[in-house]
Amino acid sequence: MYGSHILTCSRRGVAAALAASSLFAVFTTASPASASASTARATVDGSKIVCTSQKPGLASRLSHDIAGALNGRQDTSALALYDRITGTTCELRADTHFDSASVVKVTVLGALLRQAEEAHRKLTPEEVKLTTAMITKSDNDATSALWHQIGSAGFKKFLALADMRHTVPGSGGSWGLTQITAGDELRLIQLLTTENSVLTTDSRAYALDLMEHVTPDQRWGVPAGSPASATVHVKNGWLPRATDGWRVHSVGAFTGSGHDYGMAVLSSGNLTMDYGVATIERAARVIHRDLTSAR
Repeated sequence: MYGSHILTCSRRGVAAALAASSLFAVFTTASPASASASTARATVDGSKIVCTSQKPGLASRLSHDIAGALNGRQDTSALALYDRITGTTCELRADTHFDSASVVKVTVLGALLRQAEEAHRKLTPEEVKLTTAMITKSDNDATSALWHQIGSAGFKKFLALADMRHTVPGSGGSWGLTQITAGDELRLIQLLTTENSVLTTDSRAYALDLMEHVTPDQRWGVPAGSPASATVHVKNGWLPRATDGWRVHSVGAFTGSGHDYGMAVLSSGNLTMDYGVATIERAARVIHRDLTSAR
Protein backbone atom coordinates (compact mmCIF):
# COMPACT_ATOMS: atom_id res chain seq x y z
CA MET A 1 0.00 0.00 0.00
CA TYR A 2 2.72 2.46 0.90
CA GLY A 3 5.55 1.74 -1.51
CA SER A 4 7.13 -1.07 -3.47
CA HIS A 5 10.50 -0.88 -1.71
CA ILE A 6 8.89 -1.85 1.59
CA LEU A 7 8.83 -5.64 1.35
CA THR A 8 5.29 -6.81 0.68
CA CYS A 9 5.84 -10.19 2.29
CA SER A 10 7.22 -8.60 5.44
CA ARG A 11 4.31 -6.19 5.62
CA ARG A 12 1.83 -9.03 5.20
CA GLY A 13 3.58 -10.96 7.96
CA VAL A 14 3.26 -8.04 10.36
CA ALA A 15 -0.38 -7.55 9.41
CA ALA A 16 -1.10 -11.23 10.08
CA ALA A 17 0.56 -10.99 13.46
CA LEU A 18 -1.49 -7.92 14.29
CA ALA A 19 -4.70 -9.68 13.34
CA ALA A 20 -3.79 -12.66 15.51
CA SER A 21 -2.95 -10.37 18.40
CA SER A 22 -6.35 -8.74 18.30
CA LEU A 23 -8.01 -12.11 18.94
CA PHE A 24 -6.77 -12.23 22.51
CA ALA A 25 -5.90 -8.66 23.41
CA VAL A 26 -7.53 -5.26 23.30
CA PHE A 27 -5.92 -1.84 23.28
CA THR A 28 -5.49 -0.85 26.92
CA THR A 29 -3.45 1.60 28.93
CA ALA A 30 -4.39 0.21 32.32
CA SER A 31 -3.30 -2.74 34.40
CA PRO A 32 -5.12 -6.01 33.66
CA ALA A 33 -8.42 -6.16 35.52
CA SER A 34 -8.58 -9.59 37.08
CA ALA A 35 -9.24 -10.94 40.52
CA SER A 36 -6.20 -13.18 40.10
CA ALA A 37 -3.80 -10.35 39.24
CA SER A 38 -1.13 -9.54 41.80
CA THR A 39 0.73 -6.27 42.34
CA ALA A 40 4.28 -5.79 43.59
CA ARG A 41 6.39 -2.73 44.28
CA ALA A 42 10.07 -1.96 44.61
CA THR A 43 12.09 1.22 45.05
CA VAL A 44 14.38 2.72 42.42
CA ASP A 45 16.42 5.56 43.94
CA GLY A 46 13.45 6.84 45.91
CA SER A 47 10.77 6.24 43.27
CA LYS A 48 8.38 3.29 43.14
CA ILE A 49 8.23 0.77 40.34
CA VAL A 50 4.84 -0.92 40.34
CA CYS A 51 4.20 -4.16 38.46
CA THR A 52 0.92 -6.03 38.09
CA SER A 53 0.58 -9.49 36.56
CA GLN A 54 -1.86 -12.35 36.17
CA LYS A 55 1.11 -14.73 36.15
CA PRO A 56 1.88 -15.85 39.72
CA GLY A 57 5.16 -14.46 40.99
CA LEU A 58 5.95 -12.45 37.88
CA ALA A 59 5.05 -9.00 39.25
CA SER A 60 7.32 -9.52 42.26
CA ARG A 61 10.18 -10.85 40.15
CA LEU A 62 9.99 -8.05 37.59
CA SER A 63 9.77 -5.23 40.13
CA HIS A 64 12.70 -6.66 42.10
CA ASP A 65 14.87 -7.28 39.04
CA ILE A 66 14.19 -3.94 37.35
CA ALA A 67 14.98 -2.15 40.61
CA GLY A 68 18.20 -4.10 40.85
CA ALA A 69 19.15 -3.12 37.31
CA LEU A 70 18.48 0.59 37.80
CA ASN A 71 19.36 1.35 41.41
CA GLY A 72 22.55 3.35 41.74
CA ARG A 73 22.66 4.51 38.13
CA GLN A 74 23.83 8.12 37.80
CA ASP A 75 20.92 9.24 35.63
CA THR A 76 17.14 9.57 35.87
CA SER A 77 15.15 6.89 34.10
CA ALA A 78 11.49 6.11 33.48
CA LEU A 79 9.96 2.88 32.28
CA ALA A 80 6.66 1.46 31.13
CA LEU A 81 5.97 -2.12 30.07
CA TYR A 82 3.11 -4.34 28.94
CA ASP A 83 2.94 -8.05 28.14
CA ARG A 84 -0.37 -9.26 26.78
CA ILE A 85 0.47 -12.96 27.11
CA THR A 86 0.92 -12.86 30.88
CA GLY A 87 -1.34 -9.86 31.55
CA THR A 88 1.54 -7.84 32.93
CA THR A 89 2.29 -4.12 33.27
CA CYS A 90 5.07 -2.19 34.99
CA GLU A 91 5.54 1.54 35.53
CA LEU A 92 8.37 3.67 36.90
CA ARG A 93 8.04 7.48 36.72
CA ALA A 94 5.70 6.84 33.79
CA ASP A 95 4.30 10.40 33.81
CA THR A 96 7.66 12.18 34.10
CA HIS A 97 8.49 14.42 31.12
CA PHE A 98 11.64 14.05 29.01
CA ASP A 99 12.87 15.82 25.87
CA SER A 100 11.83 13.39 23.16
CA ALA A 101 14.87 13.40 20.88
CA SER A 102 14.24 11.04 17.97
CA VAL A 103 11.70 8.67 19.54
CA VAL A 104 9.07 11.28 18.62
CA LYS A 105 9.56 10.18 15.02
CA VAL A 106 7.20 7.24 15.58
CA THR A 107 4.51 9.70 16.67
CA VAL A 108 5.21 11.83 13.59
CA LEU A 109 4.72 8.72 11.47
CA GLY A 110 1.47 7.89 13.25
CA ALA A 111 0.14 11.39 12.70
CA LEU A 112 0.97 11.25 8.98
CA LEU A 113 -0.66 7.84 8.55
CA ARG A 114 -3.79 9.08 10.31
CA GLN A 115 -3.98 12.14 8.04
CA ALA A 116 -3.63 9.92 4.97
CA GLU A 117 -6.42 7.66 6.23
CA GLU A 118 -8.73 10.61 6.82
CA ALA A 119 -8.04 11.83 3.28
CA HIS A 120 -8.72 8.30 1.94
CA ARG A 121 -5.39 8.17 0.18
CA LYS A 122 -2.15 6.24 0.11
CA LEU A 123 1.17 7.77 1.07
CA THR A 124 2.84 9.46 -1.88
CA PRO A 125 6.18 8.15 -3.16
CA GLU A 126 7.85 11.16 -1.53
CA GLU A 127 6.16 10.42 1.80
CA VAL A 128 7.28 6.80 1.60
CA LYS A 129 10.84 8.00 0.98
CA LEU A 130 10.70 10.45 3.90
CA THR A 131 9.09 8.06 6.39
CA THR A 132 11.54 5.30 5.53
CA ALA A 133 14.51 7.61 6.08
CA MET A 134 12.97 9.03 9.26
CA ILE A 135 12.44 5.67 10.98
CA THR A 136 15.09 3.32 9.58
CA LYS A 137 17.93 5.87 9.51
CA SER A 138 16.59 8.42 12.01
CA ASP A 139 17.02 11.12 9.37
CA ASN A 140 16.39 14.57 10.85
CA ASP A 141 15.79 16.43 7.60
CA ALA A 142 13.08 13.96 6.63
CA THR A 143 11.49 14.40 10.06
CA SER A 144 11.50 18.19 9.76
CA ALA A 145 9.81 18.01 6.36
CA LEU A 146 7.04 15.74 7.68
CA TRP A 147 6.68 17.72 10.92
CA HIS A 148 5.93 20.89 8.96
CA GLN A 149 3.67 19.04 6.53
CA ILE A 150 1.54 17.55 9.32
CA GLY A 151 1.37 20.83 11.20
CA SER A 152 0.74 21.53 14.85
CA ALA A 153 -3.00 20.92 14.61
CA GLY A 154 -2.53 17.59 12.86
CA PHE A 155 0.03 16.42 15.39
CA LYS A 156 -2.14 17.42 18.35
CA LYS A 157 -5.16 15.73 16.82
CA PHE A 158 -3.27 12.46 16.61
CA LEU A 159 -2.10 12.80 20.22
CA ALA A 160 -5.71 13.22 21.31
CA LEU A 161 -6.90 10.24 19.29
CA ALA A 162 -4.06 8.08 20.61
CA ASP A 163 -4.81 9.16 24.21
CA MET A 164 -1.25 10.46 24.57
CA ARG A 165 -2.46 13.10 27.01
CA HIS A 166 0.88 13.98 28.57
CA THR A 167 2.82 14.58 25.35
CA VAL A 168 3.48 18.25 24.53
CA PRO A 169 4.70 19.07 20.99
CA GLY A 170 7.91 21.06 20.61
CA SER A 171 7.43 24.64 19.45
CA GLY A 172 8.11 25.69 15.89
CA GLY A 173 10.45 23.26 14.23
CA SER A 174 11.80 21.83 17.49
CA TRP A 175 10.24 18.38 17.21
CA GLY A 176 13.15 16.91 19.21
CA LEU A 177 12.11 18.97 22.25
CA THR A 178 8.63 17.50 22.32
CA GLN A 179 7.89 16.55 25.93
CA ILE A 180 7.15 12.85 26.22
CA THR A 181 6.48 10.34 28.99
CA ALA A 182 7.16 6.62 29.19
CA GLY A 183 3.44 6.05 29.69
CA ASP A 184 2.48 7.86 26.50
CA GLU A 185 5.22 6.16 24.50
CA LEU A 186 3.91 2.80 25.65
CA ARG A 187 0.37 3.79 24.63
CA LEU A 188 1.69 4.43 21.13
CA ILE A 189 3.40 1.02 21.02
CA GLN A 190 0.17 -0.60 22.22
CA LEU A 191 -1.78 1.23 19.54
CA LEU A 192 0.60 -0.03 16.84
CA THR A 193 0.31 -3.64 17.96
CA THR A 194 -3.42 -4.27 18.24
CA GLU A 195 -6.63 -3.43 16.43
CA ASN A 196 -8.02 0.03 17.16
CA SER A 197 -10.01 2.86 15.63
CA VAL A 198 -7.06 5.25 15.24
CA LEU A 199 -4.88 3.43 12.69
CA THR A 200 -5.84 0.70 10.23
CA THR A 201 -4.14 -2.69 10.10
CA ASP A 202 -2.22 -1.61 6.99
CA SER A 203 -1.01 1.59 8.64
CA ARG A 204 0.11 -0.24 11.75
CA ALA A 205 1.85 -2.92 9.72
CA TYR A 206 3.69 -0.25 7.74
CA ALA A 207 4.93 1.47 10.90
CA LEU A 208 6.02 -1.78 12.52
CA ASP A 209 7.78 -2.88 9.35
CA LEU A 210 9.86 0.30 9.31
CA MET A 211 10.70 -0.15 13.01
CA GLU A 212 11.73 -3.72 12.26
CA HIS A 213 14.20 -2.53 9.63
CA VAL A 214 16.16 0.19 11.43
CA THR A 215 19.83 0.25 10.50
CA PRO A 216 22.03 -2.18 12.46
CA ASP A 217 23.90 0.59 14.29
CA GLN A 218 20.60 1.78 15.79
CA ARG A 219 19.37 -1.56 17.13
CA TRP A 220 20.63 -0.93 20.65
CA GLY A 221 18.47 -0.23 23.69
CA VAL A 222 15.35 -2.24 24.46
CA PRO A 223 16.23 -5.07 22.02
CA ALA A 224 19.16 -6.05 24.31
CA GLY A 225 18.57 -9.56 25.57
CA SER A 226 15.40 -10.11 23.53
CA PRO A 227 14.57 -13.71 22.60
CA ALA A 228 15.84 -14.84 19.22
CA SER A 229 12.33 -15.99 18.28
CA ALA A 230 10.82 -12.51 18.69
CA THR A 231 10.44 -9.99 15.88
CA VAL A 232 11.93 -6.72 17.11
CA HIS A 233 10.44 -3.31 16.30
CA VAL A 234 12.47 -0.44 17.77
CA LYS A 235 13.06 3.30 17.65
CA ASN A 236 15.74 5.08 19.65
CA GLY A 237 16.53 8.70 20.44
CA TRP A 238 19.57 10.54 21.77
CA LEU A 239 20.22 14.21 22.40
CA PRO A 240 22.93 16.08 24.36
CA ARG A 241 21.95 19.35 26.06
CA ALA A 242 23.78 21.92 28.17
CA THR A 243 21.73 20.97 31.24
CA ASP A 244 20.97 17.43 32.43
CA GLY A 245 23.42 15.87 29.99
CA TRP A 246 22.36 13.32 27.39
CA ARG A 247 18.78 12.26 26.82
CA VAL A 248 18.86 8.63 25.70
CA HIS A 249 15.62 6.74 25.00
CA SER A 250 14.46 3.47 23.47
CA VAL A 251 10.96 2.18 22.69
CA GLY A 252 10.02 -1.10 21.11
CA ALA A 253 7.60 -3.97 20.54
CA PHE A 254 8.36 -7.69 20.45
CA THR A 255 5.97 -9.82 18.42
CA GLY A 256 5.58 -13.21 16.77
CA SER A 257 6.25 -16.79 17.94
CA GLY A 258 4.17 -16.32 21.08
CA HIS A 259 5.56 -12.90 22.00
CA ASP A 260 3.32 -9.86 22.39
CA TYR A 261 4.91 -7.22 24.60
CA GLY A 262 6.45 -3.78 24.46
CA MET A 263 8.41 -1.35 26.56
CA ALA A 264 9.57 2.24 26.73
CA VAL A 265 12.68 3.24 28.67
CA LEU A 266 13.62 6.93 28.86
CA SER A 267 16.61 8.54 30.55
CA SER A 268 18.22 11.93 31.15
CA GLY A 269 21.19 13.23 33.10
CA ASN A 270 23.61 10.87 31.34
CA LEU A 271 27.24 12.00 31.21
CA THR A 272 27.65 10.20 27.89
CA MET A 273 25.37 8.57 25.35
CA ASP A 274 26.95 5.19 26.11
CA TYR A 275 26.02 5.53 29.77
CA GLY A 276 22.39 6.07 28.86
CA VAL A 277 22.42 3.11 26.48
CA ALA A 278 23.84 0.94 29.27
CA THR A 279 21.07 2.02 31.66
CA ILE A 280 18.37 1.11 29.15
CA GLU A 281 19.95 -2.21 28.29
CA ARG A 282 20.37 -3.19 31.94
CA ALA A 283 16.61 -2.84 32.40
CA ALA A 284 15.74 -4.46 29.07
CA ARG A 285 17.82 -7.57 29.72
CA VAL A 286 16.10 -8.45 33.00
CA ILE A 287 12.67 -7.73 31.49
CA HIS A 288 13.26 -10.05 28.54
CA ARG A 289 14.68 -12.72 30.84
CA ASP A 290 11.78 -12.59 33.29
CA LEU A 291 9.07 -12.54 30.62
CA THR A 292 10.70 -15.40 28.73
CA SER A 293 10.99 -17.53 31.85
CA ALA A 294 7.31 -16.89 32.64
CA ARG A 295 6.12 -18.37 29.32
